[in-house]
Amino acid sequence: MKLTTGYKRFATFILAMGLASMLGCASTAAKQGAREATADQVITSKVIKAINGEPTLKSAVINVETSQGVVLLTGFVKSAAAENTATELARYIKGVTLVRDALQVK
Repeated sequence: MKLTTGYKRFATFILAMGLASMLGCASTAAKQGAREATADQVITSKVIKAINGEPTLKSAVINVETSQGVVLLTGFVKSAAAENTATELARYIKGVTLVRDALQVK
C-alpha cells in the first residue's frame, strides 16, 4: 500500500504537534519545580535566621530542611521549652505550611 504525499505530511504534522506539546509540559513542570526549590531555600534561610537570632536557642544544634513548604527540624536542644520555641519560630515564617519536629531534648 502506497502512502500519498498528503498523508505523509499530515502524519508528520501530527507527530510534530504531539512532541511539541509534550516538551511544553515538561518545561512548565521544570519551571514549577525550580520555583518550589527556590521558595524552599528562602524558607530554610528565614527559619535558620530566626533560630540563630533567638537567645534561648544559642546552645542548640538545629538542622533545618524544607520541602514544598514543610519544614523539618532535627538536632538537639536543652529543654522542652527550647524545642517549643524553635517550632513556633518556624511555624510563623511566611510560606511554611507544616513544621515537623524531630528535635531531641538532651
